[in-house]
Amino acid sequence: MSMNAHDDDEISEINMTPLVDVMLVLLIIFIITVPVITHSVKVDLPQASQQPTEVKPDVVTLTVKVDGQLMWNDDPVTAETLSTRLDEAASRSKQPELRIQGDRKVEYEKVVQVMASAQRAGIQKLGFITEPK
Repeated sequence: MSMNAHDDDEISEINMTPLVDVMLVLLIIFIITVPVITHSVKVDLPQASQQPTEVKPDVVTLTVKVDGQLMWNDDPVTAETLSTRLDEAASRSKQPELRIQGDRKVEYEKVVQVMASAQRAGIQKLGFITEPK
């Protein structure tokens, strides 16, 4: 059985008709889908400003030592001076954040008295400073 037999009816060319049909179908698909992909909705987006939004308030550290002495940002104060400074801080347009730092061995009552003074003065932001273990 040899493959050398030649039939005169056989065509030795590549049939291009199926390839052209496939290319035309792909072209039609792309023509239909491209406008859908590039279609966009016009939206009036807001403009961003480069200005800072808000200045952070001052932070006041109020330290209560073991003997009951009070420190306003490392300045010693008495109970009367503390009351005056808290009233002045509460009357500002941007109130400072009050952070109470109590000694580990200070009596709880002394810290509560400072908290009550801050509440009477009208301080809105109050926090505590602790050390992690």
